[in-house]
Amino acid sequence: MSFTIRETDGGVGAFIDGIDLSAGLDDAARDDLRGALGAHGVLFFRDQDLSPEQHIALAKSFGAINVNRFFGAVAEHPQIAEVRKEPEQKSNIGGLWHTDHSYDIEPAMGSILLARETPERGGDTLFANMYSAYEALSDGLKRTLDGLKAVHTSRRNFGESAYRNSDRDYEGRLGNPEAATQDAVHPVVIRHPISGRQALYVNAAFTIHFEGWSEDESKPLLDMLYRHAIRPEFTYRFRWSPGSIAFWDNRATWHYAVNDYHGARRLMHRITIEGGPLQAGAHV
Repeated sequence: MSFTIRETDGGVGAFIDGIDLSAGLDDAARDDLRGALGAHGVLFFRDQDLSPEQHIALAKSFGAINVNRFFGAVAEHPQIAEVRKEPEQKSNIGGLWHTDHSYDIEPAMGSILLARETPERGGDTLFANMYSAYEALSDGLKRTLDGLKAVHTSRRNFGESAYRNSDRDYEGRLGNPEAATQDAVHPVVIRHPISGRQALYVNAAFTIHFEGWSEDESKPLLDMLYRHAIRPEFTYRFRWSPGSIAFWDNRATWHYAVNDYHGARRLMHRITIEGGPLQAGAHV
C-alpha cells in the first residue's frame, strides 16, 4: 500500500494522497500514518467513500474507540458521533478553539471526522499547531511553564449549568449534562507520545486554572497562551467537501469549526480514539 504525504501550505497538517481508506490498512500503512500524524498533527484525505462499518474499522486500526457521552450518535452505530447543523439552526458544535477530551484522565488520542454533507460555501475547520505554539515561546516563559499542571473540566461546556442547556438549537445534538462530572489534571507542556516533541497542552474550552493557582491568578497567563497559540503562522484552514476526512491528534493540535453557513445543512460523522496518560515535557 503506497501513498504520498504532502504538507499543507499553512502552519499545521498534511494531505495524504493516493490512498483508499475503504480498503483498510495493512500494518505498514497504519504505522506510516501514525508517524505522519505525530509529525504533522492532522492528516487530511479527499474523496473517501466509507460506510459506517468501514469508518469504524479504520478507527479501530489505531486504537479502541471512545464512545462520546455528550454527542448524539448515528443510528445503529453508537461508536460514531453525529456533528450536525440544520438549516434553521444558528448554533454550531465546536465553534471555539479547543482540543477534544482534555477533561478526561486519559485524554483521547484523536478523532477521525468524515464529511457526509457540506454547505456550498462556509463550514471550514481551522487547526492550530501546539508544537509551534510551544516552540515560539521565550525561554523565560518556557521555564515558567516547566512543572506547571492545569485543571481541565467537562462542566464548563457540557454540564448542568453550561450555556448550551438553555439554547434550544442544541436539543437532540448534545445531551447528558449529568455525565459532565469529570475533572482532570495534566501537564501544561507535554512530551508527545509519537513524535517526542514538546507541545502546549491547555485550551480555552476546558482548561479552568493552573493547579495550585486560583482562576483569577491563572486567567492572565492562560489568556496570553490562548492568543499566542492561534497566531496565523501556526494555523491552517481546511475546506470540506463530501468524502473529506480530517484525522487529528488532540495532543498536538487545537481545532475550531467556523459557523458561517446559516441556512445550509452540514453533517459530519466523528469517531474518537482512546489515548493514554500524558507525560510532562520540560524545557531543556
